[in-house]
Amino acid sequence: MSKKLSTKRENINESKRGNVRRGYADIAMKGGSCCGTAQSCCGSGNAKGVARAVGYSEAELVPLPEGANMGLSCGNPSAIAGLKRGEIVLDLGSGGGFDVFIVARKVGAKGRVIGVDMTPEMIAKARKNAVGFQKRTGLDNVEFRLGEIEHLPVADASVDIVISNCVINLSPDKQQVWREIARVLKPGGRVAVSDLALLRPLPAAIQKSVIALVGCIAGAVLVEKTKRMILSAGLVGLKLQSNPDYIDSMTECNDRLYRAVLKQLPRKRKMSDYVTSLDVTARKSCKR
Repeated sequence: MSKKLSTKRENINESKRGNVRRGYADIAMKGGSCCGTAQSCCGSGNAKGVARAVGYSEAELVPLPEGANMGLSCGNPSAIAGLKRGEIVLDLGSGGGFDVFIVARKVGAKGRVIGVDMTPEMIAKARKNAVGFQKRTGLDNVEFRLGEIEHLPVADASVDIVISNCVINLSPDKQQVWREIARVLKPGGRVAVSDLALLRPLPAAIQKSVIALVGCIAGAVLVEKTKRMILSAGLVGLKLQSNPDYIDSMTECNDRLYRAVLKQLPRKRKMSDYVTSLDVTARKSCKR
């Protein structure tokens, strides 16, 4: 690739990051959702209902500090991670700390959970929430670092598990994200990711939509491409589980984002014809 083309691509990628960063800064400051409003993803303040719909239990949700759950999930990665006491977990795109706090209780006082987010406002919110989490649980086993998931501020081979919830689709360089995941995992370390993926290409108008990008849809790629990127990064034991029911539930919630996107779909098509919630598990080989 020529230097000119490389520079152009990086400028495009940085523009996309900027759009996402601004959108999620707005969410952090307004206490909002993937819609960029002061409401939840269901448009009615029902962030807890969204979490229940994608697999979180009441026991997981009750101890959370106020404001940690902003209705930004598209699955429950901690449920598929096989977490053990004492493990070190890294959460990509940790937002207000929702999954970090849930996982922190599961790995216990001898474990540790690191959240990475590229939005300063989200990091500030998460660190504030961590104070409340410690008071509620007595646990002091979480930390939040500012950084991009394409360039993780984490040492090589230093974590047991990487989780992420509806975030990797936002990256303009997903292959690099998967390479970073492989880099930071210990040999034998595991990946547990819930994300949005495409069953078929989106109409061009949706692909260009900023609101669809911030809401995760426009950044999603085909399931098969996701598979190729993960395997290319050197991860093994890959398993993919599609959960289209989540997309249907979001549409039924009459969310502003989904209403806007639905208008651009062909007649008689629904969102889940194009988009699915995808659970991804894999591991890093024990061989060096």
